[in-house]
Amino acid sequence: MFRTPGPVLITVLMCLAQVATLVDVFVFATLIRTFETEWLLTKVEQGWVLGIYHAGYVLAVPVIMALTDRVDARRLYMAGCLFIAVAATGFAFLAEGFWSALLFRALSGFGFAATYMPGLRVLVDRYSGGNESRAIAFYTSSWSLGTAVSYLLAGVLGETLGWQAAFLAGGAGALVALVLVAVCLTPLAPTRAPEPTRLLDFRPVLRNRPAMGYVLGYAAHTYELLAFRAWLVAFLAFSLTQQAEPMVGWLAEPSRIAMFTAVAAMLSSIAGNELAQRLDRPRFIAVVQCVTASLACVIGFMGAMSYEAVVALVILYALLVQADSASLTAGVVGAAEDGRRGATLAVYNLLGWTCGFAGPVLVGAVLGAAGTESTAGWGLAFMTMGGVTFLGAAAVRILAGGRPAA
Repeated sequence: MFRTPGPVLITVLMCLAQVATLVDVFVFATLIRTFETEWLLTKVEQGWVLGIYHAGYVLAVPVIMALTDRVDARRLYMAGCLFIAVAATGFAFLAEGFWSALLFRALSGFGFAATYMPGLRVLVDRYSGGNESRAIAFYTSSWSLGTAVSYLLAGVLGETLGWQAAFLAGGAGALVALVLVAVCLTPLAPTRAPEPTRLLDFRPVLRNRPAMGYVLGYAAHTYELLAFRAWLVAFLAFSLTQQAEPMVGWLAEPSRIAMFTAVAAMLSSIAGNELAQRLDRPRFIAVVQCVTASLACVIGFMGAMSYEAVVALVILYALLVQADSASLTAGVVGAAEDGRRGATLAVYNLLGWTCGFAGPVLVGAVLGAAGTESTAGWGLAFMTMGGVTFLGAAAVRILAGGRPAA
């Protein structure tokens, strides 16, 4: 196989590998009604199972990303793939209720921590072409393609073969990613910082104002995005129950709508980064986040509208919520000091995915507190998703606003 892939090939390779590692990511969210019925899960318990994946990611990512400044990220990536495969397979065969589901989803989150941003390090450390920002945008945007595949396969396999088959597919996808990276890439030692620090000494990163602007913006973005992705299928299913006439056809399959929104979001993320390169990056991100948060504050209250209108609003929201994703990651990579990319991405992901864990849990708590599902309850849930994003927009504008667009 290829041993020294060029810039296009390595970008495609890492995007495909990332899609393969994400097959299991939204299986539980897609089949949430199945688990609610079989395991009698409350909304609060559902929120915890949805969120614990991100909590597992948060616990592991600071150490793993700091290690990428010291060891080849490729080694960590392959270990993460193996971890995801074991966790997804364990869920398929051993999960039987709330507590076991928590355990295996947390373990899968550990694995994802060793693949998502370490995969970005694998890419940028080996990327030899021009316009690194564009390669980063394609990689981060492929997260949306991976979630689309997860929604689609979970819906199809869950309906035809059962939820266990959907999780087994997630384990198989991770093994495919492991083989791709192991066969196609050779080891590469990372660049060392001129003034090395202790492994988890993030003080130089915290003093980097432009980088911290992107970090805080990403935290708000991830809080909103992962809450939206976790609860999207449930929201669409609720909207279906509010229609006067039963829906038929592909519109009546919430998992397929979720899949379509994820594909659209991938294109939005790439286009957003292209615009950010030509405009003022911090200002672009701040405007996108303010518009997205404003829509979030009203969309939940519209769940009883015609289903076609709800789907259109959800697609618009998905396009907006992802438009700043690649721009944030390209911005923080560009703002990172030499030799501290791993540490900078560790802080970026630690704060971002801590908020990503909190989002689904808090939305579940809001829905649980509202009692019986209603447009008011979903309205408050979406306000919970979007309200924090205004703070992220302010952080990006104030802290990163003085840095030239990257």
